Formats: sequence, structure tokens, C-alpha cells
Amino acid sequence: MSEQFEKIGQRIRTRRKALKMNQAELAELLGISNNHMSSIENGKHSTKLETFLKLCECLKTTPNHLLLGCMYPQNAPKNIIDTLSVCDEETIKMMSEYIEFMYLKNLSKK
Repeated sequence: MSEQFEKIGQRIRTRRKALKMNQAELAELLGISNNHMSSIENGKHSTKLETFLKLCECLKTTPNHLLLGCMYPQNAPKNIIDTLSVCDEETIKMMSEYIEFMYLKNLSKK
């Protein structure tokens, strides 16, 4: 389970940085300590559901994105899903990293 918390924490950190927000600012918005926020981002602690939902709101993202790494899975074109379904894990990971890079690149243009 801690591996999943680490992945969630990484997504939280990536999204927070994309919004040019520091950890202390996010912790204050959530009403938690900076140490607790750090523990969440490092995958050492989880949050209450109420805090998690507020976190999604503050980061302007979906629970799917933070929990699973996908913002809007139902919006993915079928041909992309079909293509990825025949790829090995290494290729899927590489594509996921590329998509995240492009997402952050486009986000910074706004």
C-alpha cells in the first residue's frame, strides 16, 4: 500500500508545483501542518476523505488524477486506448511520462 501512497504523493507534488504553489501554501489552504503535507507528498501518511476532496479542489484536479494518474479516462480516444492495450509496461510508463510532460507544458502556457 505504501507504494500507492508514494505515487499519489508524487502526483500531488507534481500538480502543486505545476500550479506554482509551495507546500506551506497548500497546507494552509487544507488546514493541516506543513509536516503533515510533507508526509502526504512523501507517501508516509494518507488523508481523511474530507481533506483529500479539498486537496483535489485546491489543486484543480480530479480524484482520478491523484489516485490513478488519469484525469478524464472516459475522454481518451478509443484508438489510443486500443494501442496502449497491446503495449508492455515499460512502453506504457514511458508514454504516461510523456503525456504528463506535455500536460504540464500546456498548463504552463496558460
